[in-house]
Amino acid sequence: MKKINKILLLITTMLFLVNCQEDDKSIGDLSAPSNFVVDFEIQGQDASNPYGDGSGIVAFSAKADNAISYKYIFNDGTSQNAPSGAYNKRFTRTGINEYDVTVIASGRGGLTSITTLTIEVRSDFTDAQAVAFLTGGTQKNWYWSASEPGHLGVGPNNGDASQNYYAAYYQATAWEKAGSPDSSCLYENVLTFSLDANGDLKYELDNGGQTFFNVDFQGVAGGSAGTDFCYNYDTSGQKTVLLSPSESVVVANGVPNQTRGTMLNFSDNGFMGYYIGQSSYEILSITENRMTVRAVMGGNPDLAWYHTFTTTRPVQTPATDYTNLVWSDEFNTNGAPSATNWGYDLGAGGWGNSESQHYTDRASNVIVEDGSLKITARAENFSGSNYTSARIKSENKFEFTYGKVEVRAKLPSGGGTWPAIWMLGEDYATNTWPGCGEIDIMEHKGNVPNVIHATVHYPGNFGGNGPTNTTTVANASSAFHVYKAIWSPTTIQFYVDDVLFHSIANNNTLPFNSDFFLIFNVAMGGTFGGAIDPAFAQSTMEIDYVRVYQ
Repeated sequence: MKKINKILLLITTMLFLVNCQEDDKSIGDLSAPSNFVVDFEIQGQDASNPYGDGSGIVAFSAKADNAISYKYIFNDGTSQNAPSGAYNKRFTRTGINEYDVTVIASGRGGLTSITTLTIEVRSDFTDAQAVAFLTGGTQKNWYWSASEPGHLGVGPNNGDASQNYYAAYYQATAWEKAGSPDSSCLYENVLTFSLDANGDLKYELDNGGQTFFNVDFQGVAGGSAGTDFCYNYDTSGQKTVLLSPSESVVVANGVPNQTRGTMLNFSDNGFMGYYIGQSSYEILSITENRMTVRAVMGGNPDLAWYHTFTTTRPVQTPATDYTNLVWSDEFNTNGAPSATNWGYDLGAGGWGNSESQHYTDRASNVIVEDGSLKITARAENFSGSNYTSARIKSENKFEFTYGKVEVRAKLPSGGGTWPAIWMLGEDYATNTWPGCGEIDIMEHKGNVPNVIHATVHYPGNFGGNGPTNTTTVANASSAFHVYKAIWSPTTIQFYVDDVLFHSIANNNTLPFNSDFFLIFNVAMGGTFGGAIDPAFAQSTMEIDYVRVYQ
């Protein structure tokens, strides 16, 4: 027979009234909660196990007349609001331990009744090795493993055991968040785990004053950016971390080494650097110098975020600075683009992108004049297409491996325009795309003005899945900006006006270690350009120069 403990309490109530009840009857009866009853049941408690079955779980239930909500405060450093009065708590300190529990019943007008009870509970769960890894026995700092692809990612939280244990939907590239002030604060995080004098696990997050917020939670910081964003947000103060066994879908898979099965539960809304409305994280793996955790997104139980940390703070190695000018076109000779430098792609359809233009080599679509190359997209009927434009390329004329590419350009405008400055692996004819690799230095959607995209494509990362990032510039279609890529054996970094906004790690497993050629074009519509404005007549991308350094 389980033993159910009931405490009937006569409590002294402190009433804090700003005005007499007669002064404002709109809020109802201003009586403090009374007849306060707190029940608790220790899981597995019986005559043979007076302190429970070792799970540490206690089911609490609080009731009081005139109460509208309840709060539990535990002396292990945690607390929990419980509007209904019911709350299941897992105590995790190993062994049989005594805990003080303060229960607050809140009534109208802010009046409260408070009581404290003491319980003894047994917990058998422990993960001493994880604690030792986290703290080094005393104190240890952890950092985002920013140089590691996939250090931040998201995937499904469901019963699909083929993909519910890793970031199947999105994996950040190396240093992906470093290129923009909107997100770079993430890499400033210092996560410190320590042991106090009682052997309890503690945690502090030093974020340099700014927190990277998931878009769904930016309201917590008073933000409205419409995207993930860094906001001023104070995370100072020490949190208590309680360990508990995980009951996640990954555990349910029953596959060895998919998870350690230990949960980190942070007090007082503590979180691990990226704000996703969650304070509990499952340790998937941990060693002395590397840790990967998984957390179900607050408010969206269908998604799980993945974070990877390291104990050695990564340093972003500057891209190799190539300074020897090896090839350029300044576009200073009026007429057709130089036949020495450029050829054409001709035809319709966009080669699988469902585009609406027909590419031509006519002067009305591509010409050099007034010191610029001009590629003009036009609304006109031509060979069965409703739009014309041009696509020029340096294939078989100038191809290169590694270097710095600078293109000074002013972009077209209008819904459906899709200008691009990009590079393609020269072996595309025999190494079918995306095996040949693609480096998109600049893409722009006329439907989303001034947002510049940089992306790479390679096997497993094509279509809408290529590692990408964006930055916003002023007047992209009315002023010239310099779009730049620095491509080396170890990185590909993307800039606008010398501001880095996207970076990926390169290595010998990727197709970015052989010759590529340059392509400039303006597409219309398609999978990226989107809906074309019915009123569109024509618009031009102007390129002042292109320069390649090695």
